[in-house]
Amino acid sequence: MDDRLAIIEVVHNWALWRDAGDWERFRTVWHDDGWMTATWFQGPAEKFIEVSRAGFERGVSILHFLGGSSVDVKGARAVAQTKMTINQRAPVDGVLVDVVCTGRFYDFFEKRAGRWAIVRRQPIYEKDRLDPVDPSVSLKLDPQLLIRFPEGYRHLAYLQTRNGFTIKFDLPQLKGPVVERLYAHGRAWLDGAPSAFPEDERPK
Repeated sequence: MDDRLAIIEVVHNWALWRDAGDWERFRTVWHDDGWMTATWFQGPAEKFIEVSRAGFERGVSILHFLGGSSVDVKGARAVAQTKMTINQRAPVDGVLVDVVCTGRFYDFFEKRAGRWAIVRRQPIYEKDRLDPVDPSVSLKLDPQLLIRFPEGYRHLAYLQTRNGFTIKFDLPQLKGPVVERLYAHGRAWLDGAPSAFPEDERPK
């Protein structure tokens, strides 16, 4: 139970410190080889901190809210799943909107030198929606662009694309082979797999 509580505290600190711009403490939730995946970013944790900080200073508004967590621990390895929402506010075609994407953080943890920290964070995107901040404003989305994106993060991807981000298309959603492969590797991680990624997915 102590290990589970320590891991959940790291998950909570990730959201609080990242969204508050507390970058030095945010760095402590990762191991040195930590890896972050998002719709708009895939890379080392240190680079994620750098680009998140730059966006924060430019006024990019991406916030996270957390729900319950489930943690599987096996020795010095763990996998944590945490219900979450990603909230982003930005203009789309001149209209200020909020996108709310609901899903889970799927985190690969390891305890090194007595410290639990994240080795890999992989969000799972379940569903999303887009609303004008001013409910009296009408906004018509481009249906040809919208339909290009995966259903679980369609509106988030639409907003981010309209704001100049490049979106990854094959991310895990609620169902399907991509998320099943993630679950399978989570079990392999607990059983001692050499990497938080399957061999054919390891970052170059």
